[in-house]
Amino acid sequence: MDIQSIKMRFGIIGNSPYLFRAIDVAVQVAPTDLTVLVTGESGTGKEVFPKIIHQLSSRKHGHYIAVNCGAIPEGTIDSELFGHEKGSFTGASDSRKGYFEVASGGTIFLDEVAELPISTQVRLLRVLETGEFFKVGSSKVQKTDVRVVAATNVNIQKAISEGRFREDLYYRLNSVPIYIPPLRERKDDIHLIFRKFASDIAEKYRMPLLKLTPDAVEVLENYYWPGNIRQLKNITEQISIIEPSKEINGETLKKYLPHHQKDLPVLYNKKENESLSERELLYKVLFDMQKDLTELKRVVYSNINTEDVNDQQKPTEDFPVKSLIHVNHDEPESGHIIISNPQENHPITESEVIGESLSLQDNEREMIRKALSRHRGKRKAAANELGISERTLYRKIKEYNIKQ
Repeated sequence: MDIQSIKMRFGIIGNSPYLFRAIDVAVQVAPTDLTVLVTGESGTGKEVFPKIIHQLSSRKHGHYIAVNCGAIPEGTIDSELFGHEKGSFTGASDSRKGYFEVASGGTIFLDEVAELPISTQVRLLRVLETGEFFKVGSSKVQKTDVRVVAATNVNIQKAISEGRFREDLYYRLNSVPIYIPPLRERKDDIHLIFRKFASDIAEKYRMPLLKLTPDAVEVLENYYWPGNIRQLKNITEQISIIEPSKEINGETLKKYLPHHQKDLPVLYNKKENESLSERELLYKVLFDMQKDLTELKRVVYSNINTEDVNDQQKPTEDFPVKSLIHVNHDEPESGHIIISNPQENHPITESEVIGESLSLQDNEREMIRKALSRHRGKRKAAANELGISERTLYRKIKEYNIKQ
């Protein structure tokens, strides 16, 4: 079966090489009994690939059970997966078969596998290696013949280093890895998926079909999509239901795209076609650098004052920090950083150090004040111009005691 047929059968949309590679690996591994680990961000559609593997395998007539490991309480997860005997714990009024027993001869999909408790990971490792397990409250060995496909959006290597996931289980699960790319790595597919969702919604609710203007398509494709396909579907539904006009331009679309803003300083106005996430990142870097420079100046100032001011010693190799890193504020566009010796130039005063640490706050206060003035006190409009949320703007107004 070719990739296009697989896409049609399982409702997969897109032509990304990364997506084609994932489908191809699923098709190739399906006839075997190898364990597969599907990785990718939340909302990328990882749950489709275990179904492909099951349906194209010799186990397709057996049970297919999908288990969300993160949704089952830690106290009952062993019982759910491996079953329990009557009376094995409070409330166990009858014996119960677990998913591994029920799915024998078929496939079990363990979604969010990294959420399993360590004790359950030990049980799972035994099943994968020997096909054996114990029911909760039983000493009798049970046998199962089940194909395991697991999925996670967690960084497994980090979880291993933090002691939250067993390394031996990771290598046992990861016999064949399948990586599902996020939407931002499939830009050419985003509009295709949007149109599919819009078409489904229009048909379901018998309403006109949404259409995007060219600038809206550009906004759609350049957005980060942290929630991936799940988020795209949610936003398509919102716009379809809420917007009276079915031709959506870029400005209208932006209203539905959350920016996940941080409490960062406002240094400049918005610029046309400027990426908010890139701008926020730049502000954070600059702000952190400013704080580091200010702290360094405080250290140098303190050290200078503790020495004998009449003793004009030259800098030695034992104290190279006397060479002060100083940003040239007189030439802000040059970006030059000057390394100067405080004894060869003017002595650094405490007021200069404190004044520099306050400069960013002063600029931020002035930018907010001017934006509010331009928009006659309308906070929503001012927040949009400044590129921050209304909530952040309210907090800044209160923090700086800005009068309107």
